[in-house]
Amino acid sequence: MASQPLTPLGIPLAGRSLDLTLLATVHAVDALGQSIIHSLRGSPSDHLLPKPGHATPVLFVLASATIMHAWVYSPSRLPRGYRDWIFRAADLDSRLLEALRQARYGKFFYGRDTGIASLCGSLCKDLGLPEEWGDPARTIPLPCQVYHMGYKSCEVHALWRFSNAVKFASKIYVPLQLLILARTWLTRKRLRSQDFRKAIVGAGRSSTFLGGFIALFYYGVCLARTRLGPKLFSRKTISPQMWDSGLCISAGGLLCGWSILAEDVKRRTDVMLFVLHRAVAVWFPRRYDRQKLWKEHLAFSLSAAVLFTTIQERPERVRGMLGKILRQVYQ
Repeated sequence: MASQPLTPLGIPLAGRSLDLTLLATVHAVDALGQSIIHSLRGSPSDHLLPKPGHATPVLFVLASATIMHAWVYSPSRLPRGYRDWIFRAADLDSRLLEALRQARYGKFFYGRDTGIASLCGSLCKDLGLPEEWGDPARTIPLPCQVYHMGYKSCEVHALWRFSNAVKFASKIYVPLQLLILARTWLTRKRLRSQDFRKAIVGAGRSSTFLGGFIALFYYGVCLARTRLGPKLFSRKTISPQMWDSGLCISAGGLLCGWSILAEDVKRRTDVMLFVLHRAVAVWFPRRYDRQKLWKEHLAFSLSAAVLFTTIQERPERVRGMLGKILRQVYQ
């Protein structure tokens, strides 16, 4: 039996199954929500209900903003593999990431010499920019060129990010579509031209979605801290320190989620539910006292009961990949 993680006081911790529990809980809540919405359709309250498909992008935007904020400022709240994958996809210099965290929690302050100039100063030097641009005591605020790897234009940088991210995403989605084609061939013993067309379009849409996500995140940061934010709010209302200590990241997080609109309508729900339970996990400790494990057991048991009941009575109301798996099991 694998040993349980311990606190410094020797107290055994739980939480290894938290992601699975939250996955089940989010899907169960979604299934209940689908049932409630269906029962209210045609009632006097119908006009208060969200239009079909409208809630999915909004939920994805909120989930994305939560995850990106956590990735920058509290990465320990995300699973290690997931945050490492985001780091590879974002392709962000670790010095800039550390500067953002220092601006929120540490010793990065505009107009004050706190000995942190070398952090972004070395980055500026590597990018061929003046070293003083990375010194918050002398340069207020840091130019956007420091944030986007030396590119003079925020728009050009966003396009460069989009191109790189599409290439990164293609390495994921093209092999995935090839696997789907292989499964189709094994099932039908033949492939039609529309199967290839569907695979190409699917890989293209998903790659564009991820490319847009990353490009919009970086562009949202620039819009907030230099392009649009200071024009809407004076420095007395929102200072450069406030932008760089969290507001610019929140703006990027809220903007990047709208890339979900590039995905196929049927795929949006799958992506939203996959991301949503990750976002919910940010609000819970990843390890906790085993004496509280009963709460997780209760949440999983109730969620499983809802899902198993719904999948037998109204299988279409269990959405996402989990719904597809459960429907195959109960066929």
